[in-house]
Amino acid sequence: MATMVDVAQRAGVSIATVSHVLNDTRPVLPQTRQAVLDAIDELGYTPNTLARSLATSRTRSIGLAVSAISNPYFTEILQGVEADALEHGYSLLLADPHDDAGHERKIVQLLHERRVDGMIIAPSAHPDALLSYLGQHDVPTVFLDRLVESPAEDTFRFDQVCTENAEPMKQLVTHLAELGHQRIGLVAGLPGLSTTNERITGYRHGLAHAGLPYDERLVAHGDSQAEAAEGAAHALLSLASPPTALVTANNAMTIGALRALRGLNLSVPHDMALCCFDDFSWADLFTPRLTVISQPSKEIGAQAVQLLLERLASPGRPSRTVRLPSAFVHRTSCGCPEGSKSPESHRKGSES
Repeated sequence: MATMVDVAQRAGVSIATVSHVLNDTRPVLPQTRQAVLDAIDELGYTPNTLARSLATSRTRSIGLAVSAISNPYFTEILQGVEADALEHGYSLLLADPHDDAGHERKIVQLLHERRVDGMIIAPSAHPDALLSYLGQHDVPTVFLDRLVESPAEDTFRFDQVCTENAEPMKQLVTHLAELGHQRIGLVAGLPGLSTTNERITGYRHGLAHAGLPYDERLVAHGDSQAEAAEGAAHALLSLASPPTALVTANNAMTIGALRALRGLNLSVPHDMALCCFDDFSWADLFTPRLTVISQPSKEIGAQAVQLLLERLASPGRPSRTVRLPSAFVHRTSCGCPEGSKSPESHRKGSES
């Protein structure tokens, strides 16, 4: 079996240089790095990960705790995390907290006991126990998609990455109002999540911008899941004065709302206009095609890895929160004809 000594001799470098290439511990000239990598391939050398982790106190692994892994949005985040982690020589240990605070605390402890170097977590709506454990054990951590408040004592430093939520939601509501809708319903997410709160804020800002009153009866919580969203949509559509347009606050709830509309024999957009927060791969294949806010999910995952690597390299640096922009994707479920200009185009045209 080939050793690091064999690789060093074949590449014509020192053992230390081979170690720097394998562990990314020091910059190496590109041609030297390539010589080492070629030698590794030629000799079939496999690094002893266990021995390396014992020597460096690092396992080159990251714990990823994300609920609803089957949700395409989080699946794409996972792809972004995995690709960037692999590029930097890290493996992933993956767990699903199921948006349950107690289960979340348990699986984070299990990941920590597996000696992961750090964690990337989409926190639940009640992360107090989670924050207590992470702070007590000083675990390098990045929260993604959902933001949490820093502990009062500010002894636990963590980083966060998410997208803009309020302004994109305002944009959806404003667009529907410009199309003439005065009763716009919202199927909101799980109460307590920062994404839910921010998207409700954006919904209210959109109504205010359009000069429409806020009516709490037009907001129903779908708890970020398809089944609950189906019930929430039914409740909105059963009002004495139901909405003429719906906004759903994530892609799973879009599916639930569509099921509710189908069950009531209502068509989109003729009977009900529909706009959605979250794009997904088949949104463009629906009839009608779904008008959505598209989040840069893979970029969120990649940015989370970058923030974690920076935290590992500099544990004492100040906490950072990174927000990435979302994009309005104009299709036809809002009631606009195929090929019509996006709302931004209309506004820019009127300003010129």
